[in-house]
Amino acid sequence: MSVNIIKLCVGADGVEDLLDWQASARAKGADGLPRHITRMTPKRRDEVLDGGSLYWVFKGQVLARQRILRLDPVTGEDGINRCAIVLDPEVHRTEPAPRRPFQGWRYLNDADTPRDLPKKRAGDDTLPPGMAEALAEFGLH
Repeated sequence: MSVNIIKLCVGADGVEDLLDWQASARAKGADGLPRHITRMTPKRRDEVLDGGSLYWVFKGQVLARQRILRLDPVTGEDGINRCAIVLDPEVHRTEPAPRRPFQGWRYLNDADTPRDLPKKRAGDDTLPPGMAEALAEFGLH
């Protein structure tokens, strides 16, 4: 059974900013895959690697996810051991889901994940904060 990870996308206003960052050489490892370096290694490694995804939160809304391919150990220039969450380059946009601020990353069970948007809606503009939730309450989003 898989488990997902949820993380704030700090410094990004939206999914396009994430895509721009991951296109840069700084965001990629030697294998060319995007990665996110984090201080803590997930203890539930096997569950994360059994089909888990990293769900990205932008300005209080989950808006995207990427499948987690590997969890690689890395040592920073400061000598501190960290974890590189190696990601599938394909970013799947999700239905907006509100999320309060938190530090680091958290586990996210499949039952609590927002659904992926259909491919034809991947280019939709992001709704203003609050509007997506209001539409979802009425079953319109």
